[in-house]
Amino acid sequence: MRNEIFNTKDMIELQTLLRANKKTITTAESCTGGLIAHLITKISGSSDIFNGAIVSYSNEIKEQELHVKNTTLNDFGAVSKEVVKQMLEGSLVKFSANYAIAVSGIAGPTGGSENKPVGTVVIGIAQENADYIVDTYHFKGSREEVQIQAANTALAKIFKFLQKSLDKEIKTYYNSSPI
Repeated sequence: MRNEIFNTKDMIELQTLLRANKKTITTAESCTGGLIAHLITKISGSSDIFNGAIVSYSNEIKEQELHVKNTTLNDFGAVSKEVVKQMLEGSLVKFSANYAIAVSGIAGPTGGSENKPVGTVVIGIAQENADYIVDTYHFKGSREEVQIQAANTALAKIFKFLQKSLDKEIKTYYNSSPI
């Protein structure tokens, strides 16, 4: 499951793409508990593309650290596109990043409801001063399997976005880098 969505080779390519374009990435994570940040920092040298991240597991921390509005949390719930959008905005500012990933969901086995069953995860990506993409997913499996699927889906999603927006410039990086 882990390698089918996003693997180490993909991570190295993602980081190379960011590095070549002198861009940084950050994460704001809830249900994944820092797994996305861990996967990024597993690669040696990631500090030049990754300034930091926040695990905003509680609503209080979402408000305090990411400036998610209390009214948004009350009106839509922590697992919502509206909250994830505000998590993206807050993390871009907090970490002075060019790109962000935000994730909020219900990994289980408890916490689900009829409207938001276990496995419901909202994943968002954003570029500074630009649009954002936020989608809701329904993953199956154990708590850990939901977390892994969510983390890898988020990374695959931003990698695909970066390839479309930055890939043109990567050739310049390779052609100008000493061998």
